[in-house]
Amino acid sequence: MSDSRRKKPPLVAEKRYGRVAKTPVRKAAKAKPKPGASKRKPTRKRKPSRKQNPIVAFFRRIVGWIFSLVWSLIWRTSFVIALMVSLAVGYVYLTLPEVDDLLDGRARGSVTLLDRDDKVFAWRGDQFGGVVTADTVSKHLKNAVVATEDKRFYRHFGVSPRGVASAVRINLREGRGPLSGHGGSTLTQQTAKLLCLGVAYDPADWDSEAAYVQDCRRGSLGRKVKEAIYAMAMEVKYTKNEILSVYLNRAYMGGGAYGAEAASQRYFGKPAANLTPAEGAMLAGLLTAPSSLAPTANLQRSQDRSATILRLMNEQGYLSDKDTAFYQSNPATLSEAAKAKAGGYFADWVMASGPEFFTRNTTEDVILKTTLDPRIQDAAEAGLKWVFENKVREGSKAQAAIVVMSADGAVRAMVGGRQTQVSGAFNRATQAKRQTGSAFKPFVYATALERGAHYDDKVVDEPYCQNIPGSGQWCPKNYTGKYYGDVSLTFALQNSLNIPAVKVSEQAGRENVRTVASMFGIESDLASGPALALGASESSLLEMTGAYAGILNGGSSVTPYGLVELRLLGDDNALMGSGGGIGERVISDAAARELIWMMEKVVSEGTGARAQLPGWQVAGKTGTTQAARDAWFIGFTNEYVAGVWMGYDDNTPLTGVTGGGLPAEIWREAMVRIHEGITPMPLPAFVPKPKAVSNPGPRQNRTGIEGVVNGILRDIFGGN
Repeated sequence: MSDSRRKKPPLVAEKRYGRVAKTPVRKAAKAKPKPGASKRKPTRKRKPSRKQNPIVAFFRRIVGWIFSLVWSLIWRTSFVIALMVSLAVGYVYLTLPEVDDLLDGRARGSVTLLDRDDKVFAWRGDQFGGVVTADTVSKHLKNAVVATEDKRFYRHFGVSPRGVASAVRINLREGRGPLSGHGGSTLTQQTAKLLCLGVAYDPADWDSEAAYVQDCRRGSLGRKVKEAIYAMAMEVKYTKNEILSVYLNRAYMGGGAYGAEAASQRYFGKPAANLTPAEGAMLAGLLTAPSSLAPTANLQRSQDRSATILRLMNEQGYLSDKDTAFYQSNPATLSEAAKAKAGGYFADWVMASGPEFFTRNTTEDVILKTTLDPRIQDAAEAGLKWVFENKVREGSKAQAAIVVMSADGAVRAMVGGRQTQVSGAFNRATQAKRQTGSAFKPFVYATALERGAHYDDKVVDEPYCQNIPGSGQWCPKNYTGKYYGDVSLTFALQNSLNIPAVKVSEQAGRENVRTVASMFGIESDLASGPALALGASESSLLEMTGAYAGILNGGSSVTPYGLVELRLLGDDNALMGSGGGIGERVISDAAARELIWMMEKVVSEGTGARAQLPGWQVAGKTGTTQAARDAWFIGFTNEYVAGVWMGYDDNTPLTGVTGGGLPAEIWREAMVRIHEGITPMPLPAFVPKPKAVSNPGPRQNRTGIEGVVNGILRDIFGGN
């Protein structure tokens, strides 16, 4: 029998690890763990795992492998691209010049035209007012450009991925290609484009400068990549303000103005440093479409655009609500010179008459001082406009031209057509060659007076014919169809009688008349037949007005001129002076004075009565060509000579218009305005002395050579 109280032998585990004291479960739960003993969490029993589908597992492994491969390719490709871009940026960086060499990139120079008072009235060529920087221009212009063109300019590295993505989205939404339309270019990229990515214009490589510029503006994907690399290189090479300075100096801003300084002077007559918020916004608004948005082209459109720019400046914190409202209500306006745009035809004429390498194709910045008088120019334009608005039927296509000059040939005003606010248009004052009609007759009488005739000499106005070799019989008639018998030279001129003019021309010598007219400045090919006396030759209004100036100045020839001096910008010494003025004497002072007296009778008592000016003596001559295709009035006071031509460009006859009609009225309306405020002075004409009346003696018969000569004279002039 076993003893129940006998101890049981120890277990094997107890022998191996030592005896474990038996502890009740409750007490064991409350027992404190030994220091340093770790707590073991009870092991959770795992649910038996489902067996994975081998097909799914296979595809998972395939997808994972593809993902790993793509990711590996992406980061390796990205690394290679980043390395290539870095190398490209580094290469371009090494080729970039100093910033000062980039500020003026014009291929052509500029021409600034000054009037007789040294005030700017016109610009030609590529205008560049001088270098400005982002620190020297008005802060309002700087802020307006950033707000309009690139609001994140100071935060990106030359390229804005956000801007590109936004531009692509807009282009696609509007139905265009991703790169067509909005480009998302930063200011730095736009500057890179203005620099043509460092490729300078070389006339030997391009058909024209326009082709070069078009190539620089290409928007292909490859071009965009090059542009981005160039922009990033610029960001490394230059500061933000230096990049902005290049942009402000090279951007085209309409009206021939390149850069902020030229545009500021062109439109507002002030430096770019002094621009107001409204003026800065207007210039910034030109950057998207400089030609169509230029204030000289459409001021209202330009002001509307600047109102939008002011709003953007306000939204980006550059302008307070109060200032925004004020400048939107008070938009920028043009300077007086820009508003007037005076002398468009005149400026074109001066540019065409000057040396080509200093005018049309200059590579320098040139200053031209001219003879233009803006007050007289405005008066001439106003006189022409008034007559066409009040005297000409609405819708008429008739044209007119005016030239006003001093007695020495200095041109003070020029209107080349009814549209006065133009540039580069056909100039009817200088380019149109038209028959002069009776406006040529003063040179016939000038020749006769120079050869010994006098104002009161007689000539018979009667039917007259002459045989023209190769043409047959030619029989001129007076405009009125009437004949007046014995008339004085003065009466014949003041009433523009044709037959006496032909007789006087033949008596004085047709070649002599041609010589006198040519010496007075009528350079056109003069007619060789007897119709020369009636103005069958063609001439320009400028030539004819200059020839009349020679009569006013006492009989010396005149070369009309508009250029006083030419100099380079920044130089005080002129490179050349005037190429015109008074030349050699053509007729004597006595003959000129007598002719002036006769021409005064044309206005005071004859066909030019509509040209009379209150308080002023006026001398002049009307002219109407065959079938009234051209109508002229040219005349002068003691102060100025003015010529007016009227007609159609296609030679259509005028209806009911003669030189003594509308042309004389245009002349009067212009000259009334021109002479405002000037004290009337008499013409330099001689004063005829009354002839003593004597009883005629018995008539004697004359024989010999003297009798033959007198017989010929009687046959020609019809006198006794």
